[in-house]
Amino acid sequence: MNNIILIGFMGSGKTTIGMKLAQKYQWTFLDTDQLVEKKENMKISTIFQNHGEVYFRDLETVCLKELDNGVEKQIISVGGGLPLRSENRELLKKIGKVIYLKAKAETIYSRLKYNTDRPLLQGENPEEKIRTMLLDREKFYLEAADIIVEVDNQSYEEVVNAVGEKLE
Repeated sequence: MNNIILIGFMGSGKTTIGMKLAQKYQWTFLDTDQLVEKKENMKISTIFQNHGEVYFRDLETVCLKELDNGVEKQIISVGGGLPLRSENRELLKKIGKVIYLKAKAETIYSRLKYNTDRPLLQGENPEEKIRTMLLDREKFYLEAADIIVEVDNQSYEEVVNAVGEKLE
């Protein structure tokens, strides 16, 4: 195991769990959303607004290709939509062990209902939008995943421990 990659819907805890795993294993933490923002020198919401979702998804793929050039001992959190492209799912598997942090729509909504930084959740009835998007994305998450960890009703420490147990 040379890298651990966390996938899942927005609000599933990828960044928080990733940082805690990095502490546990004393590895480096990377977040592809942060890498894209740094590369473009703008927030993801601004990228969406100025260039659209396809442009943003292209940036994610470029970011993965760069990570495929020999990174090791990294905990990598990826954007919720990154695994939707088959090319990205293949790259994820090459880069490391892929862990799907699986959350129910209710859990995600309760975590994100006051968040205004998520461009895909703006507009009418965000809870229904989460449910629909989660249904659409589930098959891609499952296809990409080597390991699935349920995060509903779990503390961050419980999720970190569950990931550690499944990796052993």
